[in-house]
Amino acid sequence: MTEETPGFDEKPDVPSDAAPEDAAQAESADKAGSAPAGDVTDVGLQAQLDQVRTALNERTADLQRLQAEYQNYRRRVERDRVTVKEIAAANLLSELLPVLDDVGRAREHGELVGGFKSVAESLETVVAKLGLQQFGKEGEPFDPTIHEALMHSYAPDVTETTCVAILQPGYRIGERTIRPARVAVAEPQPGTQSAKSGADDDAKGAAASDEESGGPDEG
Repeated sequence: MTEETPGFDEKPDVPSDAAPEDAAQAESADKAGSAPAGDVTDVGLQAQLDQVRTALNERTADLQRLQAEYQNYRRRVERDRVTVKEIAAANLLSELLPVLDDVGRAREHGELVGGFKSVAESLETVVAKLGLQQFGKEGEPFDPTIHEALMHSYAPDVTETTCVAILQPGYRIGERTIRPARVAVAEPQPGTQSAKSGADDDAKGAAASDEESGGPDEG
């Protein structure tokens, strides 16, 4: 029976006739066999860390996308709310336009007096707060997008189609036209433009002749 001596670690068997270099290599191999445990743990932790970072980036991208979608939703709701408000106000105010026309005619004829005047001014104040704007003035160029021509004539003193009378004012809310201005328009007199152009040409020709001759003859 072989007795074990306590207090000494077992070492790999090395032949008694082995060289010292062989003994050192065997001891190094024994130490190398126990080293990879820590390296494997570090690799596993690094892989878990990479997974966590990837998941965090994905969740951050999802959150940013949701925030962008929510902002777009809020802007769309606000735009729809304003549009619905304008449509509702336009529907209401379009029913009041005949009353406003009567008020305007009464003012033109000097009949807007007393209690009727106070009521009319209060009505005009209320519709103005709702965003109603009146437009249409005599002398402005005719614009078919905001004017409706009810009468037509020719005039020698205009150079383009012009509103010469406002039969009914136009009304708008913001950029929405509730009713175009109903107007009487006048166009340049036929032949006026050609005559004017001929007169301008004659004047230019006379000026050129004066320059070539050294100026106008002195009497």
